[in-house]
Amino acid sequence: MAKKKEEININLSSFNDPKIVNDMSIKEMEALSSALREEIINKVAKNGGHLSASLGDVDLIVSLCHNFDFNNDKLLFDVGHQAYAYKLLTGRSLENLRKEGGTSGFQKRSESKYDVFESGHSSTAISAANGMAIVRDLKDEHFEIIAFVGDASIVNGLSFEGLNNASQGKHKIIIILNDNDMSINHPIGGMSKFFRKISTSSGYQSMKNGMSKFLDKTRLGHKILDFFTRFKNKIKHHLIPTTFFDNMGYTYIGPISGHNFKEMDKAFKRAKKSLKSVVIHVRTKKGKGYAPAENDVVGVWHGVPPFNVETGEFAPSKRSWADAYADELLEIMKDDKNILITPATVQGSKLNKIYNAYPKRCFDVGIAEEHAFVMAAGVALEGMHPIISMYSTFLQRGYDEILHDLARMNLSSTILVDHAGLVGADGETHQGIFDESLILNLPNTVVCFASCKNQIKDLLETANNYQEGVFAIRYPKDAIKDYESNEPALFGKWQYALKGDIKDTCIVSIGPLTYELKDLLNDRNNVSIIDAIYQKPMDEDKIIELLDYNRIIIYNPYSIKSGFAYSLLNRLNELGYKKEIIIKAVPDKFIEQASVTRQLEKLELTPKDILKIL
Repeated sequence: MAKKKEEININLSSFNDPKIVNDMSIKEMEALSSALREEIINKVAKNGGHLSASLGDVDLIVSLCHNFDFNNDKLLFDVGHQAYAYKLLTGRSLENLRKEGGTSGFQKRSESKYDVFESGHSSTAISAANGMAIVRDLKDEHFEIIAFVGDASIVNGLSFEGLNNASQGKHKIIIILNDNDMSINHPIGGMSKFFRKISTSSGYQSMKNGMSKFLDKTRLGHKILDFFTRFKNKIKHHLIPTTFFDNMGYTYIGPISGHNFKEMDKAFKRAKKSLKSVVIHVRTKKGKGYAPAENDVVGVWHGVPPFNVETGEFAPSKRSWADAYADELLEIMKDDKNILITPATVQGSKLNKIYNAYPKRCFDVGIAEEHAFVMAAGVALEGMHPIISMYSTFLQRGYDEILHDLARMNLSSTILVDHAGLVGADGETHQGIFDESLILNLPNTVVCFASCKNQIKDLLETANNYQEGVFAIRYPKDAIKDYESNEPALFGKWQYALKGDIKDTCIVSIGPLTYELKDLLNDRNNVSIIDAIYQKPMDEDKIIELLDYNRIIIYNPYSIKSGFAYSLLNRLNELGYKKEIIIKAVPDKFIEQASVTRQLEKLELTPKDILKIL
């Protein structure tokens, strides 16, 4: 009679210290991983979030908690959206994941003592781990510091800077290279090919898989396996060149399976014994445990809205500003002078159809924002027109390159700034509220923001023909509405969305909320609304008209006060305006996660809040 398989019950609510995993058997860890995956799938289905990466690294995180003590050792996630399993193992619920007052979708130091670093963007963990290791050693303290690097963030320049510096000293860190064949989309470039070469060598794989399964069954076989493992390593070094990491001075371990607890245990034990810094190359399956995510090759399941677990269908979504810009950009790309560049945001910015239509003139450079802008400079210098599309929050990482390599040389280029303004659930690290003020203060730059769908084409065509520097077009993450203006969006010109008969109050407004506000004020003949489509250059004629009003309200819910609002305030002061000026813009602070609507309400920046001060 076959022996009944023992059922292991896992109660995730009992986990508040990852040390609980230290004494677990492999079977118990396998059961724990299954429970974690089920919980992640169900809660992301309810709340939305970063699904694939957090499913792929569950076994790896469980094994790390089995082998290390994170009450003393430090674990830094890079990028931060990989940490859902770790959050559950450290006593945090995903019930209200990414909601107001709920668990953050990224690491957050104020949320848990187990979050020792905050990484909303990529490629920072190695440098931060190096800094921590220096202080640890100066204080003669003893604990391990682990940089958990995933989603191809190793290819970013900052990771290479950290790798180079950390390899030079005696301050040991452990780098986990979570290699899952994907960033947001496919990983890009030579490093990706290098990792595949290590992982797919026929000699390596046949030696590893065939010998292991046959011999690891008896005591004698185990000894033979040990001999052949050492022999295999010698063969491997003949089949595969010394790795990049070996040459830098790291102890390189791998590649190993991130779903094989025995392999991970051996690797982590070896890493702990090493006296110098270690790179552990771990192969994982992004999306593991949920078929639609496992089979995703374009990044659809990287970051997702709520969905039906059974069918894999997403909750209905409305047409977004990104959709509308992509449609118009498809037409703009017919001009063969244009080259489109993105840093791993093709899927997020709805650009797939453009990449399919113009594969020779579209380039996804991976998680490398600085490179994207300098590459664009090279394109412009050779007489073609670069269009760089990226999220606002990622653009800030390329600020120096915009300044030095595009604006300073006055190179004709277009920057499409997606996810501008408040972005909701991703919270502090991803708010698109800082790019406007950064670009406004640079010479040779234009900044604009459409408020209606029919302005999109005007802005893109103007940018495509602009020869005097950087032309930045900002747009929000929101759904697009059917508002249309009655005039074309001319370069540097503002237009009245509403013009009252009495020159009492004029609201200078930016973006789509302008027309929501207009709907609320159509019956007020003492209020005018100016749609300030261009934040730079400002419309001097309309500014002169503002001087006749008794009160001016500057309404910019898409940027911090020190952007356009302060620019207009300064210009009004220069012109001697002495009457009342009220600024309603995002305060200069980091805005916590909540829905965009709720964030606007808390900041008193909804159109209804403007009504309250009229």
